[in-house]
Amino acid sequence: MDQELRELYQEVILDHNKSPRNFREMEDSTQDSEGYNPLCGDTIHIYLKINDGIVTDVSFQGSGCAISKASASLMTSAVKGKTKEEAEVVFKNFLDLITGNLGENPNTDKLGKLAVFAGVQEFPVRVKCASLAWHTMKAALDEKETKVTTE
Repeated sequence: MDQELRELYQEVILDHNKSPRNFREMEDSTQDSEGYNPLCGDTIHIYLKINDGIVTDVSFQGSGCAISKASASLMTSAVKGKTKEEAEVVFKNFLDLITGNLGENPNTDKLGKLAVFAGVQEFPVRVKCASLAWHTMKAALDEKETKVTTE
């Protein structure tokens, strides 16, 4: 990861950790799910409001490291307004990015701000922190009743 992207990564992580977007309980959610990373103790609750197949609102609550919280914050912005299918594509693209499945020089244009997480693949333990909110959101989309875990 080049220096410019590394600095942007740090800036975005700090910003979204300090002032997370959509950090609230949603009383009128239509779907929700809980997630837990036993390795570091991160916990998250994702709330979705889906109307006519569109994610009209998304929020989260929980506690965890800066990467976990920033990833959840950015995820809420990335999937709000998308169809369920589009949200699932963003989920897959994000996981491919952080696990290195996009190759050596990934085209991150379609990921927007999420591209700052490209460097997470260099730290396997942090992949679980960055992906917790995403797996939890996917479980909520799929209306799964079980608690999501990164193990």
